[in-house]
Amino acid sequence: MYQYDWSVISRNMDVFIDGALKTLEISAISILLAIPIGILFGLGRISKNKIIFIISSTYIEIIRGVPLLVLLMWIFYVLGQFFSLGSYWGSIVGLALFAGAFIAEIVRSGIQGVPKGQMEAARSLGMSHTKAMTHIILPQAFRRVLPPLASQFIMLIKDSSLVSVIAATDLTLNAKNLVATSFRSIEVWTFVALVYFIMTFSLSLILRYFEKRLLKSET
Repeated sequence: MYQYDWSVISRNMDVFIDGALKTLEISAISILLAIPIGILFGLGRISKNKIIFIISSTYIEIIRGVPLLVLLMWIFYVLGQFFSLGSYWGSIVGLALFAGAFIAEIVRSGIQGVPKGQMEAARSLGMSHTKAMTHIILPQAFRRVLPPLASQFIMLIKDSSLVSVIAATDLTLNAKNLVATSFRSIEVWTFVALVYFIMTFSLSLILRYFEKRLLKSET
């Protein structure tokens, strides 16, 4: 019968803390890169320029149709050979590109959800299309897309666990190494699940707070 030994957690707390911090670091940088990527291709998705529309649509459909695990391995083993990305930046680029495609669709739906009359009114006041989009449309779209964006950020933290397959140091990789040396898989993976829950739940509370503040500012 399996004998539990939960002391493996306290004895290796530094390993879990280091892994959690690396996971948050990789996720944060990936999110910061994914947001402008998503906005850029989201705008391209509704562009009247056929070339921009085709490029944006192709990127979104391909990335959304490829599993993240495959994308990470392709970036690491193929692109990494040309750009010397390494496992750290390879994981960040892969996560950013993957999340950016989903953020692009969120941005597109948010912009298209704003009544067309808003753009027409802005243009009638003499605003250029770019200025109207920046000052009128995007702020309204942001309020609409905040909940799905929050969900995407939370998903990104969980998806980051896959970067361990390309040897990027994170919570999951540290846990794998610890299991290999301690043979305490149940204890280690149970605690890892708890750590991921704490990180995602904390982020959920923070984003919920800002969402409520945003709604209050509108009233």
